[in-house]
Amino acid sequence: MAHTLAYLCGSKSWGGLEMNQLRNALWMKERGHEVIFFCRKDTPLATEVEKAGLSAVYLSPYRKYYDFKAGKMLCNKLREKAITHLIIRSTYDMSIAAYCKSKLGDKIHLSYFMEMQLGVKKTNLLHTLRFRKIDLWSCPLPFLAKQVETMTRFPKERIRIIPSGIDLNALSISDSQAEAREKLELPANMFLFGLIGRFDPQKGQLLLLEAAMKAQNTDFGIVFLGEPTKNEGAAYYRELQGFITQNQLEKRVFIRGFRKDIATFYRAIDWFVMASKAETFGMVTIEAMACGTPTLGSNAGGTPEILEHGKLGALFQTLDAADLAVKLDEIVSGKQAVSPGLLLEKARQYDHRLVCELVGKNLGLTTL
Repeated sequence: MAHTLAYLCGSKSWGGLEMNQLRNALWMKERGHEVIFFCRKDTPLATEVEKAGLSAVYLSPYRKYYDFKAGKMLCNKLREKAITHLIIRSTYDMSIAAYCKSKLGDKIHLSYFMEMQLGVKKTNLLHTLRFRKIDLWSCPLPFLAKQVETMTRFPKERIRIIPSGIDLNALSISDSQAEAREKLELPANMFLFGLIGRFDPQKGQLLLLEAAMKAQNTDFGIVFLGEPTKNEGAAYYRELQGFITQNQLEKRVFIRGFRKDIATFYRAIDWFVMASKAETFGMVTIEAMACGTPTLGSNAGGTPEILEHGKLGALFQTLDAADLAVKLDEIVSGKQAVSPGLLLEKARQYDHRLVCELVGKNLGLTTL
C-alpha cells in the first residue's frame, strides 16, 4: 500500500519545533516516501518549505481549539491528497488534527511527536477525548514518556520513545581546534566555554556571565554564537554588552554571529554550556556531543537524561549562578573530563537515518 505523509504545522514562528518538523519531512522524503507539508502561507516556515522543494498545501490561520470550519477544510484537503499519515509536533495543531481523525477514522494515522514537557496534569475529559484520537504519541526521552503515563489518560501501549535526530554528516569536519579558532578569530591558547542561541533571557547568556564573575578561576573565556531575535531582544543584548563593559570582560567574552557551519563553533570551544532553565530536548546538546565537545548543562528538563546524569558531561543547579561558577572552576582545573570518543559513540543513537527507521517502523510505513 502506498503511503502519503502530511506534516502539519500551523505556526507562524521559526524555531526549533518548526525546524524539526521540516527536517523530518525532508528526511522521510529522501527515504522515498511521498511527503506534503501543510502550513500557513507568508510565514518563515512556508518560505523554508518552498526553499527545500517540498510539496506544500497552504492553510488559512486557524484557532487552537474548536475551529470546526478550519477542521472541515483540512479534512477535505487530506482526502483530496489521499493522505494516509498526519504528523504533528505542536499542541497548537492537536485540536484540528484530532477533529480530522474523528472524521476520517482509520483512513488516516495520526502521530504526535512531543517537543515540550507537560506542565500540569491533563486528565480532564476534554483532553482525554482529544488525546484518544492520537494513534501514536512519540517521546524523545524516557522521562517524557513517564510524564505522559502519569499526567494524562493516554493509553500506554500507544506511547513510543523515539529520539530526535540529527544529520551526523553535517557536523563532521576535519578542522582541528586551532583551525576552527582561527576561522572564528578566537584566542589560540585560552580555555573556552561556548553558548549558542539567540540572545534571550531564556538562553542564559547573562547567567553564564554572572557565573564567570563568581568563579575563582579567571583563566578562561566565553564565546557566544548568536544574534538578537529580529524586532526583539535588543534590550537584553544591550544589557549583556553593559555587563561585559562594566566588569571589564572585553578580553574574555567573544560574540560571534550565527553561521551555517556550526560544527566550527563546537570544535573551537572546550566545553559547551546549556544554561537554559529547562530544555525538553536540547538539540544543541546533541550537536555538541556529535562534535566530541562535552556539555555543562542545567539539571532540569531532558538535559540530565541526555548527559546520562553527568557521565557524558556535567550538571549545575538550574538558574544558580553560584553553582554554575563552581562547575566552571572544576572544569577549568581538570576535575571534570569526558572522552570525545565516548561522546561520538553516544551520538550515533541520534543519527537521523536510525531515527527515520524507527519512525517508519512505528508508523507502519513500507520500507523503501
